[in-house]
Amino acid sequence: MSSSFTAASVRGAAPPDRLVQAVAADDAVRVVAATTTRLVQEACRRHGSWKTATVALGRALTGAALIASSLKTSERVTIHIEGRGPVGTITAEANAQGGVRGYARHPQTDVPLRPDGKLDVGAAVGKGVLHVIREGSFEIGLMEAYRGSVPLVSGEIAEDLTYYLSRSEQTPSAMSLGVYMEAGDGVVGAAGGFLVQTLPDADEAIISRLERTIAAAPLITEMTRAGATPEDIIRQALGDLDWRPLSERPLSFVCACSRERAERLLLALGGDEMRAILAEQGQAELNCHYCNAVYRLSAADLQRLIEAEASGAEA
Repeated sequence: MSSSFTAASVRGAAPPDRLVQAVAADDAVRVVAATTTRLVQEACRRHGSWKTATVALGRALTGAALIASSLKTSERVTIHIEGRGPVGTITAEANAQGGVRGYARHPQTDVPLRPDGKLDVGAAVGKGVLHVIREGSFEIGLMEAYRGSVPLVSGEIAEDLTYYLSRSEQTPSAMSLGVYMEAGDGVVGAAGGFLVQTLPDADEAIISRLERTIAAAPLITEMTRAGATPEDIIRQALGDLDWRPLSERPLSFVCACSRERAERLLLALGGDEMRAILAEQGQAELNCHYCNAVYRLSAADLQRLIEAEASGAEA
């Protein structure tokens, strides 16, 4: 299948990340496509990740954004990949507003290239388990969560999420994820993905047609590198099927951490633990796994929190 978009002639700032949700084939098919270059760039800049870890984390972030497209306003989804490879666990979280964040346990990870010269994400992730958690916002007190788990089938992430959606959530799905790394400097040049799902009204002819079209579509890295929009990606994934957009949203790397939350975490430890930290370290330092932000609290800050905890007052 030939590509209908124009290749970018120069390297420059990527356009804002976007996600588009649509339906096709008389609403028997659901499709979501996203460009995620900027948010993957930001996540990997914050964590200082190396090439293979960058691609693995970028795929997980994009996959989370695609799955989160069906969430209600107060909900979020977390993808937790417990791989036994050198990159360690990978966590990616996305909410219904388009905020995405995540991290790899060992971001400074690279492994030998595959025989075809491509980055070996599967070897970096390794065997293990994929968990997907859907939950309400803790900020508004919704604590119920749905958790599904499946074995990792390849460690390449798109295949693993496809397997999860088809087996654990009983929704026939096809997902494609891609992160293109610029040669030499290790910069994220492009990133994106799509998710196609057949609904109960889809007949076998539509399913077979989709399978052929998706198999013939260009690679996501090729499309995003050439400047494809989410609409372009949908057209390539669906071929000549008629489709109509339902919604779109901006995507961005957003972390919910703050100094105030760091202080609340210390308060939750209790006065005795805070006094021990003060005596042993003279200060406290908290690191956010998701965005790598560091919050440092001085001896005076700790003393203020200890006094607030003792009086039962807000810090």
